[in-house]
Formats: sequence, structure tokens, C-alpha cells
Amino acid sequence: MGCKEKQFKGNAVQIIKVSSDNYRFRNFATKQNTLKMRFLLSIGFALLFNGLINNDLFAQNVGLGFQVGDPTGLNLHFRNGPGAMRTDILFAWDLGNDDHDFFFVNVHGLWFKRLATKEAFNFYYGPGAFVGFRERNRKKDNNDNDVVVGFSGNFGLNYEFSRFDIFLQITPRLAILPGTDFEAGGGLGMRFFF
Repeated sequence: MGCKEKQFKGNAVQIIKVSSDNYRFRNFATKQNTLKMRFLLSIGFALLFNGLINNDLFAQNVGLGFQVGDPTGLNLHFRNGPGAMRTDILFAWDLGNDDHDFFFVNVHGLWFKRLATKEAFNFYYGPGAFVGFRERNRKKDNNDNDVVVGFSGNFGLNYEFSRFDIFLQITPRLAILPGTDFEAGGGLGMRFFF
């Protein structure tokens, strides 16, 4: 089976002969643009979801930070007042496997409970949901990309001081689309509140 590459209007296109009368085409520029668009749509989804939960966005304390672990990502956290559920959004990516890349947005509603007498040390927990885009088989000829949707939980510890927050969390995730799959992740991170 042969493989040829041709240029059409500046885009690199690979033509793969599958059988004697069946060809498959792969447009590399379109594939890269599709991944960028999916990631931007994920960010938009998360911000829209947060706007629906909290109408008064500017009256909140907003934390911006990062998480290192499985997955790695950027974290956006909204303090909604004492005792109220907080909103936590993780824009994450998992590039560790050789056969796929995974970009997703995970949104949680979290409740915080003080531990012992320390006011700055908390345990937190809460339900959430995620939507992601998995690009499979990067190193093979066939592309099989998935939109992944599911539910998640978040359990963690944090220590708040001044305008900073350090956290350690575990996030079990149950994907329901395109198929059922369970995995657990987590990480260590830090946020700055402004």
C-alpha cells in the first residue's frame, strides 16, 4: 500500500491507498486547526458554565493557578463567600502517553470544611463534570479522535495564607461518552487570589 503527499492550496495532504479502489485523505492543517478550536470551545464551555452558576462574577474572589500531576493544567477558582459552594475549573492536558493526547475542562462545585482549629487548613469535596477531546493514534496512519464527556468528583486538602493557596487533590473521573471508562487523577498546585 502506497502513500503520497500532495499540496492543495498550501495545505499538506496525505493520500493513503487502503485497497485497490479505496483511498483515505488526511489534511494536516485542518487537523491542527480542529484541535485548537476544540480547546477554545472547552474554555468557552467552562466560562459559560461558571456564569450560569454565579451571576455576580465580579463580587467574588478569583484565584488563578496551576496544577502539576495527572493531569497537568491551569486552575481557575471562585470563592463564593463563607459556607457557600465554590466553583473550581481545571483546563487540563495529558500528553504523557505515546498513543494519544487529551485536552479537557473539568468543572467542580466544592464545599470546604475547616480542619481542627487551624482556620487556614481545609478539607474540600464536591461533584463535577468534564468534557474533553482525545486525539488517538498520533503515531499510526489511522486517526480516531473522540469527544469525551463524563462525571467526576474532587477531594482534597488546601492551606490558605495571605492571597495564596496550596492544594493537593484526588479527582476520580467516570467517562460516559463515547464509552464508559473510569480513571483517577490528581495533583499538587497553587493559586493566587485577586
